[in-house]
Amino acid sequence: MTGTAAATVGGVYEPSQLRSFLAVAQTLSFTQAARRLGLRQSTVSQHVRRLEDAAGRTLFTRDTHSVELTEDGEAMLGFARRILEVHEQATAFFTGTRLRGRLRFGASEDFVLTRLPEILEGFRHDHPEVDLELTVELSGTLHEQLAAGKLDLVLAKRRPEDPHGELVRHDELVWIGADRLRLHPDRPVPLIVFPPPGSPVLWPWRRWSGRGGRGGSCARAAA
Repeated sequence: MTGTAAATVGGVYEPSQLRSFLAVAQTLSFTQAARRLGLRQSTVSQHVRRLEDAAGRTLFTRDTHSVELTEDGEAMLGFARRILEVHEQATAFFTGTRLRGRLRFGASEDFVLTRLPEILEGFRHDHPEVDLELTVELSGTLHEQLAAGKLDLVLAKRRPEDPHGELVRHDELVWIGADRLRLHPDRPVPLIVFPPPGSPVLWPWRRWSGRGGRGGSCARAAA
């Protein structure tokens, strides 16, 4: 078949034909190619013959003892691989279940210092078509941005009475101090706490007075 005749056919290269061609080109055997693809040898031969008809060229020279690629067959190798790669990408894009779009994710500073970077790296690897925007802030700021529609998802601390979001884990707040530490009403303990809106009613450098009241609540919340 001449090039003009091939153009009449349409020059359509079916993926199944290209896969059979590549298997034969790699094994130089129609029998082994059929075994690798799980097809009958006659089916593989038919695929190669139809591909040759579409290309208008002979891709293999074959006799009873050997199979060899022709010069045109060598050229078809590169085209076949690229066509199949693009075909698989198009199939995954239009019919696959891969996630696509933008995700605005906010995380508290405390979680960023754990395994979160490793988890996010795995997410990016599994879902490369997702545009992930990461915001690192105090928990209170993240909740405000979530409520304002500036974030889609947050991983942050919240008060038990706060109805927003799903509670993933509950931790009890405890004091941790050295054995030598002795609290006394007349000797305040300096504390460093997050500024608002990190936690409710918190101010930097509040002192625990030991008498309860507002100062005691701030220090306990910061613990």
